[in-house]
Amino acid sequence: MFAFLAAFGFSFKAIFVKLAYASATVDAVTLLTLRMVFCIPFVLLAAIPAIRRFPSLPARDKALLLVLGVLGYYGSSMLDFYGLQYISAGLERLILFTYPTITIAIGIVFMGKKADARILLAAALSYGGIAIAFLHDASQSRDVGTVLLGAGFVFACAVLYAFYNAGSEVAIRRMGAHQFSLLAILIATGAILLHFVLARPLATLWLPWPVYGYSVGMALFSTILPIFWQSISIRHIGAERSVLIGTLGPALTLLFGWWLLHEPISLAQLAGTALVMAGVLLASYQAKPALALPENPA
Repeated sequence: MFAFLAAFGFSFKAIFVKLAYASATVDAVTLLTLRMVFCIPFVLLAAIPAIRRFPSLPARDKALLLVLGVLGYYGSSMLDFYGLQYISAGLERLILFTYPTITIAIGIVFMGKKADARILLAAALSYGGIAIAFLHDASQSRDVGTVLLGAGFVFACAVLYAFYNAGSEVAIRRMGAHQFSLLAILIATGAILLHFVLARPLATLWLPWPVYGYSVGMALFSTILPIFWQSISIRHIGAERSVLIGTLGPALTLLFGWWLLHEPISLAQLAGTALVMAGVLLASYQAKPALALPENPA
């Protein structure tokens, strides 16, 4: 249930971003800053116990939090917001969904997990589906280079998110889902605010009201709640099973993009979406139940 709710919330993030871009002249750094600023009250309200326990964490856990917070939330989100300036929400979600195969590859290379032929087949299905969807977007654009640029940003986001996804399972085992989520997002928020202060004048935050509304929506329904839902899901059923349920994400984004953004849906897009979802399902399937993560001591 929590994995499904997370998929729903995360799938709507690209819709909020595209709606904000369409409503005013706003850049990726400013929009991401607004998203995280509106997250701060919710995070601080729940983070007091986690902040109090932070000094007692071992140095290796603090280092892991710092890396995952900056890598997973700040780095990947910034690249994703840049990418959405150039490509459709549907293609963005499909490219982002290469992260399950990348996550499993990271587990094989760095965490000693067993490799098998299904990963290669899953990757072939996923990237084949993305290629089909990319060709559709390229055919709708007068500038193929722009589509390539946006796709490159989002793929880099997927790589960073895969490293975050692989590391988060380790971090959640050590410190619990809630403490990890709260501290990681606080670290990421600090990094994003520092980026804005160094790169933009304060006056760029004066924007039309719809941008603030979409930013609040991103903060609550596509950031705070899905992060907790996903962390709880990973704690109970593991990262791979959470990914499996999250395969609903691309289809939901495609539907919302057609409904709210008037992005065209073609047979090529549907075929590409089906291939990506099949690849993720194949990569996430495991014959034995996932190892249950320990309960949060809090």
